[in-house]
Amino acid sequence: MRYTGPKEKLSRRLGENLGLKAERSFSPKSAFFKKPYRPGAHGKGRRRALSEFGAQLAEKQKIKIVYGLTERQLEKYFDKAKRKKGITGNLLLSSLEKRLDSVIYKSGLAASRTIARQLASHGHFLVNGKKTTIPSYETKENDIIAIKPSSRAKVIFAAVAERLKKHEAPSWFSVDKKNWEIKIISEPKTEDLPKNFDTSVIISYYSK
Repeated sequence: MRYTGPKEKLSRRLGENLGLKAERSFSPKSAFFKKPYRPGAHGKGRRRALSEFGAQLAEKQKIKIVYGLTERQLEKYFDKAKRKKGITGNLLLSSLEKRLDSVIYKSGLAASRTIARQLASHGHFLVNGKKTTIPSYETKENDIIAIKPSSRAKVIFAAVAERLKKHEAPSWFSVDKKNWEIKIISEPKTEDLPKNFDTSVIISYYSK
């Protein structure tokens, strides 16, 4: 099964709203709600129950799509988590949540991970005062992440102030809503990790 194409079609193929198009993903305009079935000529047919391998593959593809990873990148994250002490699934998600693009998205400074990834790769963010263009940069305690001063007036950031008014960031970093800065306080806490992934299935896939 291929998982490529327009973002809302990816959600429809997996049968789960992945929130890939920012606010639109949760509005009545979303194709996921307007067409709550798989894309294609036979999309309205009943979904077949997945085999064990099919379930593993779908869950793996889901995490790749949400975080914008290649197969090799996900393998590296898994290998890294496996070598550490602790719960492998939580360690995997923690590493993904600490990515610069994920932190920017979760802070409210970008409307989606995709947008956050683009903003980071185009050099609109500073990490500890230095321009960083690597969306996968792993943030660490005491890092300060800020929008580059010359970028603040750009149209892409026009809605930031309004979005931050109603946005609540995870407990492991703080957001200065006036100066649009993020400070990493600690490692991600278990309660801050996403609950929509079955990491045990992904671990089973890679442990074969």
